[in-house]
Amino acid sequence: MKRTCLTVGSGFKERSVTIIYCLILLVIILTCLYFRLLVNIVPADYLRADSLRADSVPAADNLRADYLPADADGPETDGPLRKIINLEDKLNFGARPKVQTRTLWEAPIIWEGMFDPELYDRTHIQNQYLDAYLKTFLTSAEKHFMPGLQVTYYVFTDLPDKIPAVALAPLRSLKVIQVAKHSRWQDISMMRMQVISKVIDEDIRHRCTYVFCFDVDQEFKGRFGSEALGASVAQLHAWYYKQPQSSFTYDRNPKSEAFMDTGDYYYHAAVFGGVWENVKDLADYCFLKIMEDKLKNVEALWHDESHLNKYFWLHKPSRLLSPEYCWATEIQDNRDINVTRLIWAPKHYDSLRTG
Repeated sequence: MKRTCLTVGSGFKERSVTIIYCLILLVIILTCLYFRLLVNIVPADYLRADSLRADSVPAADNLRADYLPADADGPETDGPLRKIINLEDKLNFGARPKVQTRTLWEAPIIWEGMFDPELYDRTHIQNQYLDAYLKTFLTSAEKHFMPGLQVTYYVFTDLPDKIPAVALAPLRSLKVIQVAKHSRWQDISMMRMQVISKVIDEDIRHRCTYVFCFDVDQEFKGRFGSEALGASVAQLHAWYYKQPQSSFTYDRNPKSEAFMDTGDYYYHAAVFGGVWENVKDLADYCFLKIMEDKLKNVEALWHDESHLNKYFWLHKPSRLLSPEYCWATEIQDNRDINVTRLIWAPKHYDSLRTG
């Protein structure tokens, strides 16, 4: 059995009045089983190794059914080995002609209608802040996040006794880990990168493959499934994906390590992920640059999000999630949004933010 892992981390833009300096990191683990795809299930063309477009996507994103010996569990097959199946070949880039579905560096931008959810799932199956957001996040994740896959939530907080009770389905579990406090909500947001890197290094990398990080002040509304998995996954910011680059809120301060005068897209730090090696590299990069800024008494405009955008400018993501995967309901023009998968929860800044 091959195990893959999803990590969901929450970075805060706010801090609770009573639950001071809390930091939550949610780690999600899914189990991916090797399986057999029979000729009568998968078209013959997709069983031919020479039919794969290896140059169409980064190699690490070629999700596949690995070769299996003929005596593996399951029905008999004609040959001793199963051919590699490239799920990216199944993406229908022409399904959404009114929106961009591929980047200049050939990374897919995932929209509703482009993918077959059953095929992806079949492949992968193998504080007041806590009170206000965590229960909604976990409850909605149980309904919509990685359906059918094994999930473990790791919650990191300075007040472990305040974790709300949430009924979890079979194959789902929750673990709480206490972490240190920080004096400002800005530091909570920025220093989460250090925590993400540490937990990957000490735990996740030894038994998992994929890591996903989310802000906790969000709510799942629709399927957020295995089609989102990739080697390096970035989220298009709902407010900026249609705007000219001149409006992107990159850090324009030349003194900051996050400084950018140009870029590809504006990415939202509320959602990012990929294989653990890439997520750890991103987290280490952002933490290092944050600390270098601190030595210069500089703070990036949008804190860790500014550094994340700089990272993805230097290291192109292999998969982009459309605004369906992190939508703001305040945006009136939702003509492109056929499915709302995750939304920003209503903010209670007056009661939650201090400092």
